[in-house]
Amino acid sequence: MSLRALIFDVDGTLAETEEAHRRAFNDSFAAWGLDWSWDREAYRRLLRTTGGKERMLAFQAGLPDGAARLSDDQIAQLHREKTARYGEILAAGDLALRPGVAELIATARDAGLRLAVATTTNLPNVEALARCCWGCAAREVFDVIAAGDEVAAKKPAPDVFDLALARLALDPDACLAFEDSRNGLLSAMGAGLSVIVTPSAYTDHEDFTGAAHVLPTLERAHWPAWLAAIAG
Repeated sequence: MSLRALIFDVDGTLAETEEAHRRAFNDSFAAWGLDWSWDREAYRRLLRTTGGKERMLAFQAGLPDGAARLSDDQIAQLHREKTARYGEILAAGDLALRPGVAELIATARDAGLRLAVATTTNLPNVEALARCCWGCAAREVFDVIAAGDEVAAKKPAPDVFDLALARLALDPDACLAFEDSRNGLLSAMGAGLSVIVTPSAYTDHEDFTGAAHVLPTLERAHWPAWLAAIAG
């Protein structure tokens, strides 16, 4: 493999963010006076739907007849407030990168590889994570950022990885994707990418057939030999 770039998913791959997202959703629901509350098992099921607004719409569609419904505009506003709340939670510094992520990214950078993000989440959430975990702007860590609010179809559609590849101006065989979910794996594979999966706390039950490797973490001890050789 003539590797020239690494492309990372964000939520669950770079950091175990889903509990912070779940808290932000529940805090925002409470602020709106809604009786919605997502426990861990409910959220695990809801994560099958990618995208925060889409997730709320899917949840609302399953409510019983007579339950209060939000309009699309209200869902969009609630999601903006949830995004702001998520940023506040991360600004408190209560989140760390998953094991091995910082070393892999630093090693890849030193080896001259380019770094990209291809994520279903939105740009403010990418920024919040970078400032929390690296203490700097996301653009200081990643050369390219492709986010879910910039594409027509979210994962498992390949759109966001296609966008990252276009911005990198590289072919899929020159890049390697990192994911934690089946939807992300299908998205990256749909864009022609080889994929390393590190299952997260919310995706460890999923089927990762088709991944080049399924690793417990991105710590150096788990790197495939060819990746360790390329990274030096």
